Amino acid sequence: MSTSTPISTTKPKVVILGAGFGGLNAARALAGKAEVVVVDRHNFQTFLPLLYQVSTAGIAADNVVHPVRGALRNTDIKFRMGSPISIDHKHKTVKLDSSEVLEFDHLIIAMGSVTADFGVPGVVEHGLGMKSIHEALMIRAEIMRRFEDLCRFEDDTRLSVAVVGGGPTGVEMAGALAELKRGPLHHDMAHAAEHIDVYLIEAGPRILPMFTEKLSARATRDLQKLGVHVRTNTAVREIKSRKIVLKEGDPIPAEVTVWAAGVKGEPAAGALKLPIVGSRVASEPTLQVKNYPYIWAIGDISGALAPDGRFYPMVAPVAMQQGNFVAEQILNLVAGKPLREFKYKDKGSMATIGRHKAVVQVRKFTMVGAPAWFAWLFLHLFYLLGGRNKIGAIADWTWNYITFDRGNRHIMDSLD
Repeated sequence: MSTSTPISTTKPKVVILGAGFGGLNAARALAGKAEVVVVDRHNFQTFLPLLYQVSTAGIAADNVVHPVRGALRNTDIKFRMGSPISIDHKHKTVKLDSSEVLEFDHLIIAMGSVTADFGVPGVVEHGLGMKSIHEALMIRAEIMRRFEDLCRFEDDTRLSVAVVGGGPTGVEMAGALAELKRGPLHHDMAHAAEHIDVYLIEAGPRILPMFTEKLSARATRDLQKLGVHVRTNTAVREIKSRKIVLKEGDPIPAEVTVWAAGVKGEPAAGALKLPIVGSRVASEPTLQVKNYPYIWAIGDISGALAPDGRFYPMVAPVAMQQGNFVAEQILNLVAGKPLREFKYKDKGSMATIGRHKAVVQVRKFTMVGAPAWFAWLFLHLFYLLGGRNKIGAIADWTWNYITFDRGNRHIMDSLD
């Protein structure tokens, strides 16, 4: 039986689909000024920038997730755990898989993104993505399980772990794997650790293409010092169970393949019969969905174009700025004020490679080494939700830093 959530008519009724960076920012910006309902299929938000640390035992999984209701505590915002299945444009309602029907004056699509395989065969079957806490735990378990298998051998049997994608996620993942190998795993079983190979595979001419060539070269050197085999100009043709087939050259051995080559808009948006461009919801510069001025799209799912004619990058700062911007747009409409076009304020990029190894770029300003590494730690700690999570992350990082150990090396993907 369907039910409707009654919302006061004195304030705009806003339903937000997605409780990621953009959705939560929009919700909190509208708190007290609109009747807001946030919908997400999970009852927690995942801090995606630190998932790779969960994958490599650097931080506990609980420290990168935060309850949505906790994030919305002390506000008048409502939360529903569920997934949208249809939009009724005539009556301005959205139906959830729980059969609940939510009324809205404005609907914000903030459903995020999923791993993109770019049509490469074998990615789904043999690659491990980096978009959820479940996937992060699967990567950690698979690496540790293969390490335990390797410990049974005292010959020259090798274990190859390959990361596909030379963007910040892939670079950070490869660096963390190398440090896991050089530190904790070496302490656990030196012979086995010495027989682990870590590859970073990038189709383009250099890793971190969004950074300057100088910083890209610095990151490459740092990775190579950690023992990572960096392979640029290396396009993947197919992922198989124990190797990566390239478009040119010999295959690369890979008992474990981590796919960090890119993401695409959440396919569920297409199921809502919204206009799609590429994998994103077609959007105006105002962030309104084309042909639907009462629907807005923000974050990774938004198909709004930047002044250079390209989509905005699928990164957290874009989603957060768009969340605040759309909240302001809705309130301006209510107040009879004109709409504006979204302009992204790029505050820079950063990537960490390992202990005291990181690169930071803010326009023409660049920073490398230990100062960049500490800046990376501080910024990620600042944006991590929840006091408990901050304390937990600090505790894990401090322990790792002092002992060169990682205490989260558990194989927890089964209940056996």
